Amino acid sequence: MDEHAWNTVDRLHAWLAGSTSRPPQEETLLRILKLSEEVGEVAQAVIGATGQNPRKGTSHSWQDVEAELCDVIVTAMVALRTLTPDAAGVFAGHLERVADRSLSRPAPGGE
Repeated sequence: MDEHAWNTVDRLHAWLAGSTSRPPQEETLLRILKLSEEVGEVAQAVIGATGQNPRKGTSHSWQDVEAELCDVIVTAMVALRTLTPDAAGVFAGHLERVADRSLSRPAPGGE
């Protein structure tokens, strides 16, 4: 992930930190819980894009789903930054481990 993205995450983290009066531990927990809310919005958008709610019909587009997925990613990045100032390094290391573990195996359903 590029440095600009993590700089923006640092700015968002600072903005949030400066606008709360909650104790740090509570703020951390709430930022992590915020992910559940955002994932729920992805589910709502997928249901809306596929028209699975007969009462609402097709209420969302796949572009709405993309936007909600981006919100999940940003929220997760900010939550990770809340846990550690080295969020970029932690993420890069984890991504590398996932890639090593996954890409060394055949694709699911493959031979």
